[in-house]
This record gives sequence, C-alpha cells and structure tokens, in this order.
Amino acid sequence: MIRAANWLAGMAFGLIVLGLGGCASSGTAPVSERTASSASSSKPAAARPRTPQIAPSTTGRHTVQRGDTLYAIAFANGLDYRDVARWNRIESVDRIFVGQELRLTAPPGAVEIQPLDDDPMPSAQPLTDPVVLKTPQAVLLPYSEANWAQVNTPPAALAAKPPVVKTVPVAASTPSPPVPAAPVAPAATVGDWVWPAEGTLAGRFGAAGGKGIDIVGARNTPVIATAPGKVVYSGSGLRGYGKLLIIKHAGEFLSAYAHNESILVKEGDSVTAGQKIALMGDSDSDRVELHFEIRRYGKPLDPLVYLPERS
Repeated sequence: MIRAANWLAGMAFGLIVLGLGGCASSGTAPVSERTASSASSSKPAAARPRTPQIAPSTTGRHTVQRGDTLYAIAFANGLDYRDVARWNRIESVDRIFVGQELRLTAPPGAVEIQPLDDDPMPSAQPLTDPVVLKTPQAVLLPYSEANWAQVNTPPAALAAKPPVVKTVPVAASTPSPPVPAAPVAPAATVGDWVWPAEGTLAGRFGAAGGKGIDIVGARNTPVIATAPGKVVYSGSGLRGYGKLLIIKHAGEFLSAYAHNESILVKEGDSVTAGQKIALMGDSDSDRVELHFEIRRYGKPLDPLVYLPERS
C-alpha cells in the first residue's frame, strides 16, 4: 500500500512538472510573435532629406547647404564665382562649409573692376592694377653734336646751362587710312566649340527671358561636352534645371547642361570636347530636351555665337 501510494504520488508529481513545462513552452512563441509584431508596426526610419535647391537670393545672402558649391551658388545668382570668393575672403573656391553665410554683393567701399564684356564676342581678360613707374623715363632725342654733349654733361653743368636741342625736320607725308583690326574669334580662349547634342533647336537665347538654348530630342540621346574643361558641378540643386552639369573652360567660360536623364561624370573630372557626359531627359522639364547655356564672368551669352553653324 505504501509503495503504491508513493508510486501514485511520483506519477502525479511528474505530470505536474510536464504540465508546467508545456505551459512554459507554449508561452514562449507568443512573446516572440508579439515582439516581431511590435517591430513591424514601429515607425520606419526617416528618409534622408533632399538637398535644398538653390534659388536666386532676394536678400543678398546665401546660407550654404549640403551639396552646394561656390560655382552653383554663383551660377544661380548670375555672378562670377571669383567675385563671390573675393567678397567672402574665400581662398579656395572648393572650400565652403555647411551653415556658412555668404554675401552675394560687394562689401561697402569695395572697388570693383569689371571685365570689358560689352562686345557680343568677348576676348578681353579682366583688368589688372595699373603699373606704377618709380623711375624717370628716357626721352628719345635725334642725334646731333649738341644732344651728344648734353647726355655726356654732368647734371650740375646742365643746371647752369640749358641744353640746346636741334630739331630735325620730318618730310611731310600723306597719312595712310587706318587698317581695321582683324575680328577675334569668340572662342579663341577655348578652342573649337561643338554642339552639345543632336536634336531640334526649339528655344533661343533671350526668348521669353531664356538664358540659353533648348535642344529637343529623344530620351537618352547622348549629351557631350562642348569644349574641354573640368566638371565643377553635378547635381539637382538648382531650381528649374533638373539634373545639371556645369563645366569650367579656359578663359573663365562656363557651360551648363540641364534636364538630363542621367549624368555620366562627376565633379572634379576633366573632360574633352565631344566626350559623352550625360543622357538627355526631362528632369524638371515638361518635355525631353537639353537646356544649354554658356556664361562668362557669370554673364549669360548667346550659345549660337559660339557654336558652329548647322547645315
């Protein structure tokens, strides 16, 4: 009897332990599921904010945002990037900082020297400081015995006796008409420009305030560099230009290529004339086209003056 009771008690204890183990096992899965459910319903990570677009300033100031470049800021405001650098005492145009406030007007009292670019075919370089002559300049005298004695006489003797200069008559001659200077090619400092894309010319410089030309074509039509230079901007931070490329050329020329479908080069790359740099698209445009600009010292110029004529 005692053994039977002990056996029954042992069996009951084993069943209780198994029951507790089963309850513990069955309780683990719902906890795991609740955790997973909670994770899946949690708020997704915030997307990376887009770089604020650069628009022309109305205050004469610009606060640098991530992705901005001095070239893009100056381009958006129709300024020469060198002026912006000088006004803000920036030693290297490649070094600006997020949060830095840039002035877009000349400081009070600053003397601005503007390049001579009123001609539609500019070729003049920026003016430099005038040369200051610190020594007396020579006077050319015709040869004679008196003049020879003058230049060989000590200064004290000259002060006592004024020099005698004998004039030499010059035969009268009929003045010849002035010869006009040969015209200077507009792209003499860049080389031969080439068309940036194949397509139909649909928008001209100056029409409806246009700062360049529009070339309409098929999507993914190759866009090529119009002249050799260096990529100084690649991005979509300029309002109204979509995916944009800016290339700096010799002679302080800039060329801009807007509304691309995709960009094939990056900032800092050197490109050659005719090199494929992008594919035509309609980014920030209502049709597939390339908007193309040429600027010098920040001033938009008519690209048709520089591009070769098309048959």
